[in-house]
Parts: sequence; C-alpha cells; structure tokens
Amino acid sequence: MSFREKSAWAMIFILFSAGAYYFNKIIGISHALGETAPPIISLVISYVILIVIASIIIMAAIAGTSGREANQPADERDRLIIDKAGHWSGYILAAGALAGIFNYSVLHDGNLLFHIVFASLMLSQIGEYVFQIILYRRGV
Repeated sequence: MSFREKSAWAMIFILFSAGAYYFNKIIGISHALGETAPPIISLVISYVILIVIASIIIMAAIAGTSGREANQPADERDRLIIDKAGHWSGYILAAGALAGIFNYSVLHDGNLLFHIVFASLMLSQIGEYVFQIILYRRGV
C-alpha cells in the first residue's frame, strides 16, 4: 500500500471519528433542549483542533514508516486520482447542501440547516478519501 493510500485510510478514520464526536455532542444537546441545537462555535473549534492534532500525529507515524515515499511530490497518476476524487466528492457536498436547503424551506429550522450542511461537508471530505482509495485500488 502506498503512502498516499495509507494517509487516505488514516484521514477516513480521523474524520469519521471526529464527526461522530461532534454529532454525538450535538444530538445530546438537542435532546436536552428539546429542539435542534444551535451552532456552537466552541464545539466546531474543538472538532477542527481534534482533526488537526490527530492528523499531525498519525501522518507523522505513517511518514516515519514510509521513508522517502512520504517526501516525494505527487506524480501524474496521483494528481489524476486526487482531481477525480475531489470532483466526485463535490457532488456529495452539493447534494447535502441542496438537502439542507430543501429541509429549511419545509421546516424553517436554520440550526438544522447548519448541521446538515456541516455534515455534508464532513461526508464530502470522507468521500474524497474513499474515492481516492477506490481509484488507487482500481489502478487509475
């Protein structure tokens, strides 16, 4: 498995774990309030900090085991895979944003709109790494 594929697997794990942490907190707060929790900036900041710290630690460990491969720039195949995965993950983001807007037009809940769009952003990033792994495995 290449360094880029290992890092994609690691980022899927990190993003999924951080997203589960975030939405576990939001669901708990929503149940306590009896309505959708408002966006909480400190929770969003802790989500971002969790991702950054976990990424640094895990990527350093992967880079330490990969040697020179970690320092090499992306070749043509890597750039093509990254571009395709980013393109496809954009559809996930667009679908989530449209779902949030549709939901807002029906329920008029701005807090839920924020959380749906934020979730689609999370899923889009996870999807990008999933697509990268699929394309690496297919040999694109």
